Amino acid sequence: MFLNLKYPILQAPIGSIASTNLAATVSNAGGMGSLALTWTAADVAAQQISQLREQTSNPFFVNFVLGFPLESFEAVLEASPPVITFSWGQPRELIAKVHQHNALVGVQVGTVNGAKQAIDDGADFIICQGSEAGGHVQSSIPLSCLLPSVVDALGSVPIVAAGGLSNGKDLAWALQQGASAVMLGTRFVATAESFAHPDYKQALVESSSADSTYTQCFNRLWPNASHRVLRNNTLDNWEAAGCPQPGQRPGEDDVIAEGSAYESITRYDDSAPVETTTGQILECCLYAGTGCGNIVDIPDAAQLVSSIWSEYQAISNDQNS
Repeated sequence: MFLNLKYPILQAPIGSIASTNLAATVSNAGGMGSLALTWTAADVAAQQISQLREQTSNPFFVNFVLGFPLESFEAVLEASPPVITFSWGQPRELIAKVHQHNALVGVQVGTVNGAKQAIDDGADFIICQGSEAGGHVQSSIPLSCLLPSVVDALGSVPIVAAGGLSNGKDLAWALQQGASAVMLGTRFVATAESFAHPDYKQALVESSSADSTYTQCFNRLWPNASHRVLRNNTLDNWEAAGCPQPGQRPGEDDVIAEGSAYESITRYDDSAPVETTTGQILECCLYAGTGCGNIVDIPDAAQLVSSIWSEYQAISNDQNS
């Protein structure tokens, strides 16, 4: 089993929505929880890793988005998480540093060439992200096309499939394609332990796959990075205006919410609403992969891991009977 996990199910590092409670619950349930630490102060990042270790003795990982200052990276290395992953770049020198601290490294990629480069740079495993993923999306290639190509190119290298996956059926498909595990983001947003705002979670429950849209609308704090979100009034009005550039967008300076990770949320910010956010929640950036259409409830994260695995086993048993 991938990294000796009980279940090959990883919780994606879903920004400020990924609480230590969520990560610990997923890891304790036999999957692998995670924290997003790119924008976390060094002392806070070290503290979160310490808290997570107090909550679980099972494997977890932390993620850094390359292209942003990695202010907490050295502190995180000293805190010795078992696994560190990188996205949005090729981290050759960083991989060497992580290995010096006896941790494993995963690199998220969106192309076959990117996967080959990451392995050449020393990555221990690959996260193969298709364009169906929620949040900021590296790839423009559907996972159904990308995953088989990466598997063929890398042979026995462990590969984690990501992008639009949400249930046991998706797990069965990914493993059949040659993946070693799956990574789910949007599905874990809609769990009891996630730090997402309740209205955001409910919007996911009520959504269909057609509501998940690939766009560059919410780019105020991260320019030129495509992302996948739920359709809402902010997106609809921007598209109706002809998708204008910054400085010409409707309601561009509107403060639509308060209490996010960045205090206030201005329209077109890339900040998702969290539990403490108040204001026009459904006008904010609501990240969602295409698997949102399969989300019908807001379970405990441990219950979700168990149900995904049970569904996978039922499918496997049917196929083998």
